[in-house]
Amino acid sequence: MAYSDFNLKTVKKNFELTLVEENDLFVNIPELEPSEFLSKTLRENVPLALASNTEKSRSEMIVAPILIELRRQFNQKISLFSGIAFYVDPQKGLNGSCDFIISLATELLIVTAPVITVVEAKREDLNAGLGQCVAEMVAAQIFNEQENNHVQTIYGAVTSGTTWKFLQLEKQFVKIDIGEYYLRELPKLLGILAAGIRKNGLQ
Repeated sequence: MAYSDFNLKTVKKNFELTLVEENDLFVNIPELEPSEFLSKTLRENVPLALASNTEKSRSEMIVAPILIELRRQFNQKISLFSGIAFYVDPQKGLNGSCDFIISLATELLIVTAPVITVVEAKREDLNAGLGQCVAEMVAAQIFNEQENNHVQTIYGAVTSGTTWKFLQLEKQFVKIDIGEYYLRELPKLLGILAAGIRKNGLQ
């Protein structure tokens, strides 16, 4: 079993989680204005990604530039990993490759303090990616406990590139914002991602 094998039912049962569905979970999160560089990049990239309409094109042309922008906004004090193997507890199915992990550390060669996991939605079905995302969030939580990292809240996102859904894990409680956010709300998307960094002490 691996991260991608989990759905919400199995991840809830296997890790004794309480799922809480909320409307507007991140409604009060302040927006973060994108740089002109990101805005220009997306204006050029999005039509190409949508025309190709593959997971790879959306990942490379939309998702990656947004997450790199987040790192830029935090003055490279966080690290970003793409497609990295993240083996935390293979016996529990917490193993496999993660689409993206954001870490509260500057190290670029190894994951040291994961705080946000981002899962690309297969076939643009965001809800189908929720179980995998939660499994990766649980793995990040366990990893931080093992490494004595004081990360209190793990954030997660499932995205098609143009549509995003956000989650939050604290202890055994997973909060899922049942609403969706769209690329046209880019300052809000960046604001929610930035909140995952700031909530854990990095400004």
